[in-house]
Amino acid sequence: MKDSDIRKYAELMQELGLTAIEVKNGDDSVRLERGAAAVQGVMYPAPERVEKGAKGASEDGAVVKSPIVGVFYASSAENAPPYVSVGDKVKKGQVLCIIEAMKLMNEICAEESGEISEIFVTNGQVVEYGTPLFKIKK
Repeated sequence: MKDSDIRKYAELMQELGLTAIEVKNGDDSVRLERGAAAVQGVMYPAPERVEKGAKGASEDGAVVKSPIVGVFYASSAENAPPYVSVGDKVKKGQVLCIIEAMKLMNEICAEESGEISEIFVTNGQVVEYGTPLFKIKK
């Protein structure tokens, strides 16, 4: 296997955040692994909700906030309809949007059932940790 091929696979590992890759091509094979020191795991907390009566909450619903920094996408593809719109009824666990962070698509799900009463962000907008995304009223 050529040195340039191995470098290409190493770059692919880094781009995709992989810790190991094994490639077989006929009689040639190569296995690449990154050591534990090179791997940086990131854990994201669940989307933050603001309960009724809490600071920043309105009387009529809970606010779903972004759990990570990234780009907000209202749908799964450019030409696809949005996951939710104002007035839609949602169930606990239903996907509300996607936030892309470091080339990973993270689905943000409803923490409770209710109706989408407000959407605070627009498609393609960069959001910070804690940015309000949706208001769900019961």
